[in-house]
Amino acid sequence: MNRQVKTTPRKRPRQDRAKATVDTILAASARVLVKRGFDGFTTNEVASAAGVSIRSLYQYYPNKEALVAALLEQHVEEMSAMLMGELARVSLLPMAQAVRVVIEMTIKAHAVEPELHRVLTEQVPRVGRLARIRELDVLGHRAVTELLKVRQHELAIRDPELSAFLLCTSIEAIVHRAVLVAPEWLRDPRLVDEACALVTRYLGVADG
Repeated sequence: MNRQVKTTPRKRPRQDRAKATVDTILAASARVLVKRGFDGFTTNEVASAAGVSIRSLYQYYPNKEALVAALLEQHVEEMSAMLMGELARVSLLPMAQAVRVVIEMTIKAHAVEPELHRVLTEQVPRVGRLARIRELDVLGHRAVTELLKVRQHELAIRDPELSAFLLCTSIEAIVHRAVLVAPEWLRDPRLVDEACALVTRYLGVADG
């Protein structure tokens, strides 16, 4: 029988000093995770990198899975906040501009600690709270689907949900590949321009 992995923290910090300790532990966790990968990630190395005792770390996180889950939760919340902040204004823009905003937003999100994002999406098992990384995909797909439904009369598409799936998958693959093999392209405006041309031609709108 497989052991159920505990991915919830033992307790939440309440006092400022405790919150500072947890922030230090999570920052060290990110560095160690990027350096070692999930399989090589250990709580002992995190405690050493954070300058705290292993006992202090275990007050909050019972194992490495719970620690990575907390790191993942922080990462997802940061990216979700960025995503929702931009999507609020996209529906009011001309379609070509809306496409550009969504693509720029996707690239910007991946440019925030790209190596950490790569490890979290590629190496971390999808168990318990570690499955939260899927929320980003669901949120993005839902938002793009709604945008295409509202603007379908302007577009050369028949099924907004299918088109959203194709577009989200394609752009995510392009950006994710850039993170892996050419992270400098995340800062190159030509990546945005070419991705916009790809999407607007598929949608049948002029690339503004």
